[in-house]
Amino acid sequence: MDLEKSLNKLYSLHTIGIKLGLDNIRNFLTLLANPQNKIKTIHIAGSNGKGSTAAFIASILQEMKYKVGLYTSPHFSRFNERIKINGKDITDERIAKFIREYERNIDMFKLTFFEATTALAFQYFHEERVDYAVIETGLGGRLDATNLINPISAIITSISLEHTEILGDTIKKIAEEKAGIIKDGINVFMGKIPEKAEFVIEEKCSQQNCELYKLKDYIIEKDNSLELYTEELELDEWTMPLKGKYQKYNAALAALAVSKSLDNDNFRVIEHGIKNVVKNTGLQGRYEFFNNKPDIIFDSAHNPEGITNFLTEFNQDKSKYSNSTLLFGVMKDKAIKEMLTLLRDSFEKILITDIDYERACKISELEKIAAEINLNVNSVTNPGKYVAAFKEENPSKCLVVLGSMYLLGAIKTDLERIKIS
Repeated sequence: MDLEKSLNKLYSLHTIGIKLGLDNIRNFLTLLANPQNKIKTIHIAGSNGKGSTAAFIASILQEMKYKVGLYTSPHFSRFNERIKINGKDITDERIAKFIREYERNIDMFKLTFFEATTALAFQYFHEERVDYAVIETGLGGRLDATNLINPISAIITSISLEHTEILGDTIKKIAEEKAGIIKDGINVFMGKIPEKAEFVIEEKCSQQNCELYKLKDYIIEKDNSLELYTEELELDEWTMPLKGKYQKYNAALAALAVSKSLDNDNFRVIEHGIKNVVKNTGLQGRYEFFNNKPDIIFDSAHNPEGITNFLTEFNQDKSKYSNSTLLFGVMKDKAIKEMLTLLRDSFEKILITDIDYERACKISELEKIAAEINLNVNSVTNPGKYVAAFKEENPSKCLVVLGSMYLLGAIKTDLERIKIS
C-alpha cells in the first residue's frame, strides 16, 4: 500500500466523526501490546497555546540531547507533520506500513481518524526508542484518544470557552474535561487560566496526589517582558523567535515544566531550546511572517482568546502599514460571531473564505454571521491565488491570514502548486 492509498484510508475515517470515549482505541492499543506504556511522555491540553508549548518543550529536550517525539494536530500541508522525531516528519513508508499491517483491525475496532493517527504515533515513537514523547491532546482531555498514556507530567496551558457542544458550556465544565489528563502522583503545570478553572485543577491535583506548579508563581511581568524564576532557574534575557507576549507565557511554561520534571537547571540549554524552537520542530502558523514587503502574516488563532492575543500584538504594529487586510476562515463549530466582533475595528478590509473540508464554515454562513453584526465583508473563493497575488501589492500594505490551521495549510499547499506550475 503506497502513501496515497494509506492516507485515503485514514481520511476516510473522518466519516466516523468525533467520537469521545476510549474503549475502541484502548482495545486497538492492546492489540499493539500497548506501545504508549513503553515510552516516557509529557501530556499537554489547553484551549490555546498547547501546540506552541509542546514545540517549546520538544525543542528544549532536543537541546538536552534527547531523542524526542512530538505529536501535534492538525497539520498544515502534509499529514506527516503531525508525527515528528527531533524535528523530522515520519516517513511515507512508515505510515503506509502501519496502515497496511493494521487496516483490518482499524476497521474492526471502528477507529476514528484521530484514534488511528494517535495509535500510529505511539507505535512509531516506541519502535524508534525515543527518550521522551511530547503529546498534544486533540479535543478536551478526559476522553481524548491520547489519554491512555501515563505521563511523567501534565500541562494545562489555558482554558476558554470552546467546543461547548462537546466539552460543556461553562469554564468549569471545560476545565474538568481538560483536567482529565491528570494522573496519580505526577507533576502538573498550569498556565494563566481563569480562577474558576484554576480551582478545578487544584481540586483534581489534590485528589490525585499531584504536585501542582502554577506559572504565575514563577514569573515577573514588566511592560512587554516576562521573567521566569525558580529556586534553580533564572530566565530574564531570552531570545524569542515568535512574536507576542502570549508566546512568552508558553515558553516560560515549557521551561518550568522541563526544569521541574527532569530536575534540570541548565538555563543556557533551556534558552537555546526556546531560541531554536522553529528550527528544531518546524513550528509554523504562529504570527508567522510568510512574506515581507508587503507583509503577509499567517496566524492560527481560531477562538476569541486566540484572536485577542493576536490583536494585542498586531495593533502595536498596525500603524506602520498604509493598509491592513484580513483574510479570515474557520471551522463551523467555532465562536465566529465573537471573533468577527473582535476583529472588525483592526482592518480596513475584511475578506472571508472557506476550504473544501467538511468542518469548514462556508462563505454563505460567514456572510450571514457578518450581517448579524452589521459587518461589511467580501468573499474570496480562491484564497491561495489571492495570497499569491497580494505578494505583488504595495510594500507598505499588510495581509493577515487568520483562523483555522486547516485554512492556513490549504493556502500553503495551493501556493506550492502555484510556484511549481
